Amino acid sequence: MTQGFDLVASLARGVDGRSGAWDFIQDFAAHWVRGLEDGDGWAEADLLAAEQRLGVQLPIALREAYLLFGRRQDLTSNHDMLLDPAELYVDDAREALVFRHENQGAALWGILLKNIQDEDPAVFMRPDLADKSAERWEPWLGHLSLCFVEIVLSESVQVQADEELCDFLDTDDDSVELLEENAVRLPFPAYPAGEEHGSRWFLSQDVLLREEAGVAIMARGRTTADLDRVRDLIPGGWLNDYR
Repeated sequence: MTQGFDLVASLARGVDGRSGAWDFIQDFAAHWVRGLEDGDGWAEADLLAAEQRLGVQLPIALREAYLLFGRRQDLTSNHDMLLDPAELYVDDAREALVFRHENQGAALWGILLKNIQDEDPAVFMRPDLADKSAERWEPWLGHLSLCFVEIVLSESVQVQADEELCDFLDTDDDSVELLEENAVRLPFPAYPAGEEHGSRWFLSQDVLLREEAGVAIMARGRTTADLDRVRDLIPGGWLNDYR
């Protein structure tokens, strides 16, 4: 719990549905980044213009997210990029509405057009492969609102978000074991959906941690002292540890 904000309990509610997801994002922003303000979302006119251009109606969850915090790049686009309403597009195969890009173009996130009428549809990811014939839309997360929770969490632990409060560690078996011993697993499903070893989220007092399938640990502390404590608990070659 941080200054009245119980991240674990709030995230548990956020995983359950759209309303809880938006409440979690508002509370997380207020206590870990910067609170939401008027003007942080896109205008209804921007979304209507996107729908008219695309010829499709945006899902309710996508509209709600864009209206609430879609302009807050510090919450959505420190590394990967949430597309502006004017940048939304349907892929060439007309399979999905694309709303997010990996920062080097290695992957896309989208909503399958066959699910576009759902209020809170599943999200799929398509890797950018040398063999274009092998590219497929693959399950990512079961609901768009859940994907936006993941976006806000993931973008908050990127080193680009805050070099003083965030850090990155290449992991080995020992560091993953120490993470599991010294942090609480958060109530967020491992993902991508359907994969046995996906990304997982943890909390160590006031440090948020993402473990990426045994490959890396990303951390964001509420303070530099919090981050230093986790560096000591999980020693290794932390990218920004200049002590």
